[in-house]
Amino acid sequence: MEIRKNKIKEYFKTGISTIGIWSGIPHPYAVEICAGAGFDWVLLDGEHSPYDLNSILTAHQAISSFDTGVVVRPPSKDPILIKRLLDIGVQSLLIPVVETAEEAADLVRAITYPPQGIRGVGSALSRAAQWKRVPDYFQKVQDELCLIIQIETVKGMENIEAICAVEGIDGVFIGPADLAGSMGMIGQPSSDKVRAEVVRGLNIIKGSDKVPGVLAVTEPIVEEYRKAGAKFIGVGVDLIALAKATTAMANKFKVN
Repeated sequence: MEIRKNKIKEYFKTGISTIGIWSGIPHPYAVEICAGAGFDWVLLDGEHSPYDLNSILTAHQAISSFDTGVVVRPPSKDPILIKRLLDIGVQSLLIPVVETAEEAADLVRAITYPPQGIRGVGSALSRAAQWKRVPDYFQKVQDELCLIIQIETVKGMENIEAICAVEGIDGVFIGPADLAGSMGMIGQPSSDKVRAEVVRGLNIIKGSDKVPGVLAVTEPIVEEYRKAGAKFIGVGVDLIALAKATTAMANKFKVN
């Protein structure tokens, strides 16, 4: 049995521009709808939604029947949680609130087996290794893992060049919403000042060997960030799409 190929890693190697949707509804039905919609990838958000280890597993299984990439954002940088996500088959991680090169280097070690890293060895219990049915898993696993670092604070932006220089990172993703809050402009991720800082960061990432990513909210901003070099762009959230669509439907047919 062969190790599963990582669609996100393939995108990054080719350098193509991709779009994805944030999944915050932890149910296979909702994930299947997103995975079959035509996006290049789906991100399962364990930071700001009810996703836990079990629901991430079932969502991951639901997406596997589509030719769609999958990324998981855990709630923290906890290496134990990262180990468990990798063992259930997650291959691409977006790690939130990374502010220093040292934190980024620690995350590289967290996804890497000893002696270079600290990932615990448990292939007999691992879906990723197909319960030891992938005979050369330890030799090939690192080639199929994708580590994306999320920068979303002023401190992170100050250290962005050093973070981009860390070996073992595949992408660097800027989060405008939290960045706006860190800049004293909470709730204003689309403001001129925040967008200018995002564009500055994307240009720095583009000048490194890392893939630039960002979350955008409107078509003009998507195009602005794409022109600045973004190749991995989140363009929507399933919960927001559902909330807007149902509110519009109710408002359209409600009799006052």
